[in-house]
Amino acid sequence: MDQTIQDKVSVWLTGNYDEATKNAISNLQPDELADSFYRNLEFGTGGLRGIMGVGTNRMNKYTVGMATQGFANYLKKTYGNDPVSVVIGHDSRNNSRFFAETTAGVFAANGIHVYLFEALRPTPELSFAIRKLGCKAGVVCTASHNPKEYNGYKAYWNDGGQLVPPHDKNVIKEVEAITSVDAVNWTGGEANITIIGRDMDEAYIAMVKGLSVYPEVIQAQHDLSIVYTPIHGTGITLVPEVLSRFGFTNVHIVEAQATPDGNFPTVGYPNPEESETMAMGLAKAKELGADILLGTDPDADRVGIGVKNHKGEWVLMNGNQTAVLAFAYLIEARKAKGIAKPNDMVISTIVTTAMINEVAKQNGVACYNVLTGFKWIAELIKEKEANENYVIGGEESFGLMIGNEIRDKDAVSAVALLCEMAAYEKAKGKSLFDKMIELYMQYGFYYEQLISITKKGMNGQKEIAAMMEGYRTSPPQTIDGSSVVEMLDYDMQTGKNLVSGETWKLSLPKSNVLQFITADGSKISARPSGTEPKIKFYFSVHTTLASKEAYDATFASLDQKIQRIIKDMSLA
Repeated sequence: MDQTIQDKVSVWLTGNYDEATKNAISNLQPDELADSFYRNLEFGTGGLRGIMGVGTNRMNKYTVGMATQGFANYLKKTYGNDPVSVVIGHDSRNNSRFFAETTAGVFAANGIHVYLFEALRPTPELSFAIRKLGCKAGVVCTASHNPKEYNGYKAYWNDGGQLVPPHDKNVIKEVEAITSVDAVNWTGGEANITIIGRDMDEAYIAMVKGLSVYPEVIQAQHDLSIVYTPIHGTGITLVPEVLSRFGFTNVHIVEAQATPDGNFPTVGYPNPEESETMAMGLAKAKELGADILLGTDPDADRVGIGVKNHKGEWVLMNGNQTAVLAFAYLIEARKAKGIAKPNDMVISTIVTTAMINEVAKQNGVACYNVLTGFKWIAELIKEKEANENYVIGGEESFGLMIGNEIRDKDAVSAVALLCEMAAYEKAKGKSLFDKMIELYMQYGFYYEQLISITKKGMNGQKEIAAMMEGYRTSPPQTIDGSSVVEMLDYDMQTGKNLVSGETWKLSLPKSNVLQFITADGSKISARPSGTEPKIKFYFSVHTTLASKEAYDATFASLDQKIQRIIKDMSLA
C-alpha cells in the first residue's frame, strides 16, 4: 500500500478517534482501506459530499467536524467582534441528524450561536431561515439525490445562497488548514444552540403561499387530482400542507414512499429525474386518472413532474420542459393579471434551454444566463436587486427558485406553482402537455438531452480531466455534419470563432465548462460534476413547430439529431 495512505491510517488508529472508528478501520479490506484514505474528502466550493464511512475520504464525524472548524474560523475572521449566528438543517438520509448535531456542536463550541432545526426539513427552508433570522451562514446536511451510501454538507452565506467567491475559496483554505481532529473544538458550547421548528415553518409557508398568481383559479379547480411522492425524503414535512393551504383538496400521497427513510427502500436512486424512481407515482396517477404527478428528492430542492401527453399516455417532463412551463406561466400570468413590472427579470444558466431566453425576449422581460448552480443565480440577484425585480430562476437539473425570499432551488414552492399552472390550464380544458406544445409553436421547438459518464475510483478524476483537455486542445471541426463555428471555454474565460479565429472575453467567472456551437444552431456543453466523479454532456437542438399535428414527427427528428450527435462524438 502507498506510504501516504499507510501514514494516514496510522494517524487514525493511534490518534484521538473513538474505538468504533478504529475497529471499523481494522475490518476494512485492502481495496476499501485504500479508497477510504487515498485522499482527503474535498471541501469544494459547495461543501462536502461523499460516501459515509471511516477514513479521510469519507463522510464521518471527524471529516464533518474538521470542515466545520475551518468554516467557523473563517466566520470569526470575517466578522471579528460582531456576533455570528448560523442555521443548521438536515434531510432524511442516514446519519444526517448526527452530522447536523455534530456541526451544531462544533459551531457552538466556537462561540457561534446556532439555530438548529428540531428535525428534518427541506433544504430551501434552511435558505429562507438564514435570511429570516439574519444569520451570517448556514449548513444543511444532505447529499441531495445521490444514492443512499452518500451524505453531504452544503455551506451557505448570509444571503441564503451557497458560497461564492471570495468566500468559497477562503473557506476551503481554512478547512484545509485543519489537519488534525485535535484542532477541532468539539464540545462546551451547548448553551449557544437554539432549537427552531414550527414558527419558521409557518413563516416559510406564508412566503410560498404569497407566490400564487391565480388563487381564484385554484378555488374553482380545487379538486384538481394531484399525486405526490416525497421519495422517502423531507418533502412530506411541508409539501402536502402547502398544497392544502393553496386550496387543493384532492391530493394523494404515494404511501409506500411517504415515510422518511435514508435507505430509500423502494428506489435504487432517489432522484425524481429517473423514471424508475417515479414508477410508483406514475402507477398511482394512472390508477386514479390524476391530472398531475409530482415527486421531490430527499432534501426537497428538486422536483419531477408527470403529465398525460397528447395521446393520453403518462410521461415525465424533463427539467428543461419543467423550467419553460414555470417561466412562461409566471411571465405570462403576471402580465395578464397586470402585476408584471417594467423591471422584471428572470435568470437561467448556460446549460439550460435557450427557449427560456426566447420566452423572456418575446415578452419584453430581461433574461440573464449564469454558470450552473443556484448560487450564481443568488449572486446575480444580489447584484441587481436594487434596480431589477427578480421573478424566477431555474436550470435544467429539475430546479426552480421562485420569488425573492430564498436563494436556493425550492421544490416545495415549485410543486405548488406547477399545480397552480395545471389548474390554470385545466380551467381552459387543457393539460400542461397541451400548453407545452403551444409554447413550442409560439417560441420554437427546443429539445435537450443530458448524458453523464461516470469515472469511479482513484483514476476517475484524471480520466475526466484528460477528456476535457482533449476537447480544449483539439476541438471537433464538425458535429453531425455541421461545422463547429464557436467554442466557449469558461475555464479560460474566452470565446473563439473557429472559422475566423476571432477571440473574445467571457464575462462569467471561471468554470470548467466547454461549449461548442454548430452552424445549424446546435449546442453541446461538456461539464465535469463538482460533486460526483462524472462528466456531463448537454445537447440542445431546435427547429420550428408548424402545428400540433406535426409534434410527433418534429420531436422524432430532433431526437434523432441528438442521437447522431452523441454517436458522432463517440459518447455512446
